[in-house]
Amino acid sequence: MLQSDTINFDKKGIISKILTFSCVDGPGNRLVIFLQGCNFDCISCHNPHTINHCDHCADCVASCPTGALTVENNKVKWRQALCSGCDKCIDICPSKSTPKTSSYSVRQLLELLTQHRHFLNGITVSGGESTLQLAFLVELFKAVKANAALSHLSCYVDSNGSLSEQGWNKLLPYIDGTMIDLKAWQNATHLWLVGRGNHRVMQTINQLAAHNKLYEVRLLYIPGKTDLLSEIDALCEYLNTLPQQVIIRLNAFQHHGVIGEGLTWDKCSEQQMLMFSKKLVARLGREVLLPSVYT
Repeated sequence: MLQSDTINFDKKGIISKILTFSCVDGPGNRLVIFLQGCNFDCISCHNPHTINHCDHCADCVASCPTGALTVENNKVKWRQALCSGCDKCIDICPSKSTPKTSSYSVRQLLELLTQHRHFLNGITVSGGESTLQLAFLVELFKAVKANAALSHLSCYVDSNGSLSEQGWNKLLPYIDGTMIDLKAWQNATHLWLVGRGNHRVMQTINQLAAHNKLYEVRLLYIPGKTDLLSEIDALCEYLNTLPQQVIIRLNAFQHHGVIGEGLTWDKCSEQQMLMFSKKLVARLGREVLLPSVYT
């Protein structure tokens, strides 16, 4: 049992959104925390407002129909109680950000988890890119593991896989599983799609698998754009090196939330996804998880 004096309960994270119930972000019923900020700039991103932190340009303030946004001391302030959730501020933001973030301490999140603990199997921290707030993640998961009322909750991280080996080593003692995106096979394709190469992502997948902390690898199929189908033999050869219990999940590119160039791309139809999955299954020798909706 970790001693409470080793945990910084006042450590704060910048949070975009909290879901108190989700059954699609890891095993069982989970509380999901979406942290603000990402070091990828994916053309296909369906949550682009989580990429950057608000720069307080105030372009969004006049667009708010309920007066939930004001400027105080040259900072945009969001009043959640007045917010109608129309997201006009997100639509107008020129910086792929949102003024609707909140700062939560580890102590505050423990209180929230305690309220919902009887209905939960675990907690998942997502983003944005959750590992950019590594120190906060470590303190949060340490606190969950040290709390007798919450110790039954599994701790999962949803990540783009960009964290360094040293960074993952800091998290490994406190996490039970991870979900990692592999967005492209060729480094050049990955660099074009997200703004960074995939070497670190591959290292992350290998490291987590070696420590039995890899729960799921997700593949995003974008017709005519990603190289997962054209590189399917090499892709499957690699996936077959992972433990059999690792879930392979397929995501179909859609336009929901996407901005810019991605809106001109073809969406992935159910027929295209079934074709891709059939080829994967034939080479992997096991089932893969398919999307439940195509919207």
